Amino acid sequence: MAEEEKVYVVDATSPLHKVMMCSPAYYTFNGINVITAEWMKKGDTEKNDVMVKEWQMLVDAYKDNGIEVVEVEANPEYQVMTFARDYGCMIKEGAVIGHFRHPVRQVEAATYEAKLKEMGVPIVARVNAGCMEGGDFWMIDEHTLVWGMVDRTDEQGVESLRHQLEKYGYTVVGAPCPPDNLHLDMIFNIVAPQVALACIDQLPYNFLQMLKRRKFELIPVASEDMYKHGCNVQCIGNNKVVAIEKNKHINDKMRALGIDVIDVPLDQILHAGGGPHCLTQPIERY
Repeated sequence: MAEEEKVYVVDATSPLHKVMMCSPAYYTFNGINVITAEWMKKGDTEKNDVMVKEWQMLVDAYKDNGIEVVEVEANPEYQVMTFARDYGCMIKEGAVIGHFRHPVRQVEAATYEAKLKEMGVPIVARVNAGCMEGGDFWMIDEHTLVWGMVDRTDEQGVESLRHQLEKYGYTVVGAPCPPDNLHLDMIFNIVAPQVALACIDQLPYNFLQMLKRRKFELIPVASEDMYKHGCNVQCIGNNKVVAIEKNKHINDKMRALGIDVIDVPLDQILHAGGGPHCLTQPIERY
C-alpha cells in the first residue's frame, strides 16, 4: 500500500502543531515600513534585549499550548530576519518560496529554506517573477489561496504562483490594497472558522464579496488600528488566538464571539513593524 502523503497546512484555523520562528536578537530598525519609519523619526531604537524578552513570551505561549517551536538561528548580518512569516508560506503539499521585495530582506531566504530542507519539508512552488511575501498570504478555504497585493507582493508574483499551484487544484486570487498597509495580515486576519478581523475600508470590493459568499463574519477594525497591529494576531486552532494585550477593544470583540484570546504583552517588537502573525510561520496545521 502506498505511503500516505504528509499534509502540512490545511487551512488558517485548524490546530497548529509546529511553527518556525527567529529571535530578534540582532534586529536593526530599518525604515522599509511606515510603522518603523515613524518610530525612527521619534528617535526610537531597537532595544533588542526588550524585543527578545517579548518574543520569548510569544514562544512560551505557543509551547504552553502544545505547539512545537522550531527556531531558525538569528544572523547578525541580517537586519530584519525576525519576521519568519515573510520568506514564503505553507499549503497542504509543502512550502511555497516567495521573493522579498527589499534587498535588505532577500538575504534571509536561503537560511529559512535551509531549515525547511533540514525538516524535510518539500518546496512545491517558487516565485520566479515579481515579488511575494508571506504576510500577504491567506488560505480562505481549502481550495482558495489569496495574496494581498499591498506593498510587498505584486501582480507578477501572484501570476507566477497561479500557474504553479493550479495543478494542486487551488484557485489563486490577488487582492490589491493601499501600500501603506504593508501586508494583508495587517488589515485582515482569520481568527476562527469563517470569522476574521478586517479593516474593511482598506480591503477591495471583490475580496469582501468573496468573503460574503463564503459566509464569513467580519469583526470590524478601524483603519488607524493597523498602526497598532490591531489585526495582527495568530490563530492557533481550537478556537484560540494569540493577540497583543494592548489591543483590548479588539480582543474583547473576539471574546464576545466565544474565541479564547491569549494576551501577550508585546510593545517594543511592534515598533519593528510586525506582530504575532508576522513573527510566526506555521509548518504543520491540521
